[in-house]
Amino acid sequence: MGIMAIEVEVKKIGNSLGIIIPNDIVKEKSLKPHSKVSIEIVKKADLRDMFGILKGKTNMTAQEFKDLAREGWE
Repeated sequence: MGIMAIEVEVKKIGNSLGIIIPNDIVKEKSLKPHSKVSIEIVKKADLRDMFGILKGKTNMTAQEFKDLAREGWE
């Protein structure tokens, strides 16, 4: 099995969240309804969210800033 990374947007589907697999990937991997796949979910960091957190924290060290940026990541 080949490993592939793609970026997709999470969408609201009914009461759940879902992703859409692009058609070129569906064809390349010969996916059909009910195909079993494995996925790894990694949330992208949005640094715009951090600016609100950082207001008034001008005395942070570089290491403290890096630690704050890594929160929520493995």
